[in-house]
Amino acid sequence: MSQYFEVHPENPQPRLLKQAVQLLERGGVLAVPTDSSYALVCHIDDKAAADRLRRIRQVDDKHHLTLLCRDLSELASYAKVDNRQYRLLKQATPGPFTFILEASKEVPRRLSHPSRKTIGLRVPDHNALLALLDLHNGPLLATTLIPPGEAHPLNDAQDIRDRFEHDLAGVIDAGACPLEPTTVVDLTPMGTGGEPELVREGRGSLATLGL
Repeated sequence: MSQYFEVHPENPQPRLLKQAVQLLERGGVLAVPTDSSYALVCHIDDKAAADRLRRIRQVDDKHHLTLLCRDLSELASYAKVDNRQYRLLKQATPGPFTFILEASKEVPRRLSHPSRKTIGLRVPDHNALLALLDLHNGPLLATTLIPPGEAHPLNDAQDIRDRFEHDLAGVIDAGACPLEPTTVVDLTPMGTGGEPELVREGRGSLATLGL
């Protein structure tokens, strides 16, 4: 049965989050709150955990996973970012946006998109998740928690535990999340002088990006 951590959304208890980090370090997949919806996360360097995360979502290796980063400087170490891209990223982080960028050598090859060598990255605006990332001391591999065969993400932690208690190592409950996924924007065309391309409109406002 998955462990259940009930934390304060603004001032999460470090003791509980440290226990959650230990689960990640032992290869566990967690359900965590974000500023868009609940997400599944695991350690970036644990292939077995990443495979388990994909299995829970029932997605294959062509499905873009996302790296959740603590801040823009950490994001920039996992992606190749030019000045134009950086200015746009600065406008929208932290926030409910996922950006597709060319992966740097820091990203394990198995995590980048197999044909394009790209990776989705984001800096969430959620205190409990940022505290978890800080205690973990690095990014986490993530995907929106949309149950297989369903169209919308889950946002109730108890419901998530009831439905996935045998698949997840833990659930962090910081209250309900919004029910919208992130806005996804592909910034790779900017690297060759093009413009950003909207992949999916979600919770993040396009006006923030000037789109």
